Amino acid sequence: MKYEILYPEAFPVVECWLERGESIKAESDAMIAMSPTIDVEGKMDGGILSGLARKFLSGESMFFQELTARRGPGKVLFGHALPGGILDVELDGSYGLTIQKNGFLASTHGINIETKTQNLARGFLSGEGFFVLNAKGRGTIFISSYGVIHPINLDDREEIIIDNGHLVAWPDYMDYKIEKASSGWISSLTSGEGLVCRFRGPGVVLIQTRNPESFEGWIRSIVPDK
Repeated sequence: MKYEILYPEAFPVVECWLERGESIKAESDAMIAMSPTIDVEGKMDGGILSGLARKFLSGESMFFQELTARRGPGKVLFGHALPGGILDVELDGSYGLTIQKNGFLASTHGINIETKTQNLARGFLSGEGFFVLNAKGRGTIFISSYGVIHPINLDDREEIIIDNGHLVAWPDYMDYKIEKASSGWISSLTSGEGLVCRFRGPGVVLIQTRNPESFEGWIRSIVPDK
């Protein structure tokens, strides 16, 4: 499958060219336009239990879109609802990619998307919830964000502290700790940061340059209560 990410710096979309018989799966309602040779179907990747887990545990859609070039080669355009970036990540099967909720956009076949359980402390404190998505296999996965996606490449034992509202995805072999942004709880809360995530390399952490929860709070502050 050939593809190109169009308008990467502002409101990007992915343009894919499928040969006859090729298919791609995407998040529900991701398709923008497609050739008449393309069929779109709703599928539950991994069966009904996996679909229910995505819906009720990680907050994702229960169904994926499967777009297949059944009647000849064709083109598909897909994107996501938020004003933000799209990044393509190649997985070679040697590790998985942990993805925050709403971060998965699409993938080629050969990539399995599962709901992953975080430990109790991380789920409660990180802001990502107890359940995230884990992508495994060989192929291409498209990650979406609010704001531009920025990769932070850490060398062995190098550390970075990230506001948890800006996390998008990271390799599942990386470990991280939840900690206070400042030395004390009062300073952490009054600084507006609260809790942060400390990652240690090696590995690449993908972050988004805007925080959707902060934007949601701003919208609420300017919209009058009914």
